[in-house]
Formats: sequence, C-alpha cells, structure tokens
Amino acid sequence: MIYGYIRVSTDKQTTENQHFEIKEFASKNDIDIDKWIMETISSTKELEKRKLGKLLKKLKSGDVLIASELSRLGRNLLQVMSILHHCMSSGVRVWTIKDNYRLGADIQSKVLAFAFGLSAEIERNLISQRTKEALLRLKSEGRILGRPKGHKNTKLKLTGKEEKIIAMRLDHFSKSKIAKILGVNRLTLARYMDKYVEDPLRGK
Repeated sequence: MIYGYIRVSTDKQTTENQHFEIKEFASKNDIDIDKWIMETISSTKELEKRKLGKLLKKLKSGDVLIASELSRLGRNLLQVMSILHHCMSSGVRVWTIKDNYRLGADIQSKVLAFAFGLSAEIERNLISQRTKEALLRLKSEGRILGRPKGHKNTKLKLTGKEEKIIAMRLDHFSKSKIAKILGVNRLTLARYMDKYVEDPLRGK
C-alpha cells in the first residue's frame, strides 16, 4: 500500500499545496496513491491522538508513506526520528518530496534507522535527566512542586503534571503550546507555574 500523508495545523491552512506536491511526485514516478490520510491537527498533539499514530500501527513491511516534508510528521526532531525509526524497523519506506528523502530497505536506510533510534533514545534520556536535575534543584531550594496536601485548588487539571510541564519547558515548548497540550488557558498555566512550578528556562 502507498499512503499519501497530509497535515495542516489549523483549519485556516489549506491542504491543497501538499496534495498537489504529492500528486505531482506520484505522477512523475508512475506511482498510484492507494489511500490519502489528511488531518487538521497540531503536531504538538500526542501521536496516539493523531491519524498518523493510528496509521503507523497499521503499516506493514513494503508499505510506502509519502509526505511533502519531514516536518509534517512530527513536532520536533525527537518525534520525527522516533517515527522514522519505527517505520524503517518495520520495513516501511518513507519518502518526502521537499527534503528528497528516500528511506527504505537498503543498507543505508538500515544504518539511518539505527542512528535515528539511538539519537531518539539519547535525546529522551537527556530530557529525562534534565527534568530530574531540575526537580532535585527545585526541591533542594525548598520549592513545593504541586498542590500542597490539604490545600484546596480548583485547577485540578494541572495537579500532578509538574514534571511534564518542566520536561516540555526543557524541550523549549512555549507556555502557549504547553497550555494547549494540557487543555488549559495560558494564564491558568502561568499562574500555576508562578505558584507551584519554577520555570527551568527563566533567565535564559
């Protein structure tokens, strides 16, 4: 199966350009797109909640995933590398048009798959380590992370998500993006961070 994948972040953007690019590429290379996957969703959404995440679980060895560019697949380098590693480890070929990547079953792609997987693992470990170090530093400074016991707070959505907030800030997510991911207003997040979570990027 050959899949054409198209993603835009908002309904104000159009899918037409990406659709045209993939169709032109398919026509020039005598390829038939068996199925189109189109979604209007921010790449900051968890992969499992995106159509792409569901598609990745269905892809089989020999399938081809075509996108206009790698940035359509993930929100950052870590996520893109993880997706590419998953695809190439499963024997799925990934082709992008603007980047001119042809990642498949050849030895070069297998080497890249290993490199992508290793890089993604290293990056995950680095983010985890930075998060732990930041938490330890904040605790050593006497900062209270999260809602104190016995203290009533109506903002229960953010309670217990302090580590996730710090991890995303260390990954250079903006507060607006974090608020959107966590399903709260930016001001709600800002107030919660001021009271319970010190911004690890403050002053940087």
